[in-house]
Amino acid sequence: MSEGDEIDGGGGDMLLGVALLYWALHERLERLEPELSKQEHLFLVRLSAPRRMGDLARLMQALPSTVTALADGLEARGLIARRRDPEDRRVWLLDLTEAGRARREDMLAHADRAIREATGLPEADLDRFAALLTRIRHHIRADGLPKGLPF
Repeated sequence: MSEGDEIDGGGGDMLLGVALLYWALHERLERLEPELSKQEHLFLVRLSAPRRMGDLARLMQALPSTVTALADGLEARGLIARRRDPEDRRVWLLDLTEAGRARREDMLAHADRAIREATGLPEADLDRFAALLTRIRHHIRADGLPKGLPF
């Protein structure tokens, strides 16, 4: 850290660090998949298993119409497919295609490299950082996701 980078040694530094990490990661992900939006990237991450569109909308805190628009774009690219839910034929499930699974795996591997590059942390610190982020994510989800969350 260069002289003058510190805000106040406390909350300001943490806030700035989180913001810079967020943008550094998204910049690196956009280089990998420039044709996909941030929402589409995160949509693919969330689609680790077939999901009902309504459940995905709730998980993403998005309007069903937003999920439909994202699904339309990803389906047109051959990354996801819609199929009827065998438990309720009125409901659509979204699932990754083979191309979508391959794209998701590549994206997650790239994200792993991007996190390592962006943080510059050694393996032991990355393990602790990942554990802390998981605890933070669970805490935030337990309190309710923030309004207007873009994913």
